[in-house]
Formats: sequence, C-alpha cells, structure tokens
Amino acid sequence: MPFIDSKITMKLTDEKKEIIKSKLGKAVEILHKSERYLMVGIEDNYELWFAGEKLQKGAYVSVNLFGNASEEDYEKMTSTICDIYEKELDIEPSKVYVTYHPISDWGWNGSNF
Repeated sequence: MPFIDSKITMKLTDEKKEIIKSKLGKAVEILHKSERYLMVGIEDNYELWFAGEKLQKGAYVSVNLFGNASEEDYEKMTSTICDIYEKELDIEPSKVYVTYHPISDWGWNGSNF
C-alpha cells in the first residue's frame, strides 16, 4: 500500500506526468511493493526553497508505505527516484529531497490491513 507524493517546481505536461508515474510504478518494487496498489500524486508548479534560494528545478518526494523496508532498499529507492527526476525533468539529485514514512495502520476499501 504505497503512496508516492511528489511536489515539483516546474509545470509538467500530462505526458510527462504519465512517464513519471510509470517509472515510479516500476521503482516501488525496490521496496518489495507492487504497482497494483500504488497511488501516485504529482503536484507541479510547486514553490520550493532550498538553502534560502528559490528552486527553479527541484522536487520533494514523500514515500509512504504500509510496513517498513531495509535501509539498503531505501538507499536504492532514493537513488532511483533521483535518477528518474534527473533523466525526465533535468532536476539535479542535489535538488531532490526524499522522505520515507512507514505506516502500521493503513485503510483501503472500507477496512484496514
């Protein structure tokens, strides 16, 4: 039950959003999760500041998942997310923050897991 929420400083086309969504769908397997239950949120044209400077190209990515993953898996996922945003949006990895939020209680379809 992962949810990957991205806040991105640039305006994205629907096509670019679809590409990002698809690549995140493959990347979530690193955390031993399936795209089958993955929810993705993309908020573009979002204002972000880093080190006191407004970012022209930057992103904040929050990864929420039911359960937990290993530090190695989180490390690999961060690298993969940064690679996706660098390749698809030309955002330097140094301008991407990724946070992880393991969750023990998660509801879906009228009940909890």
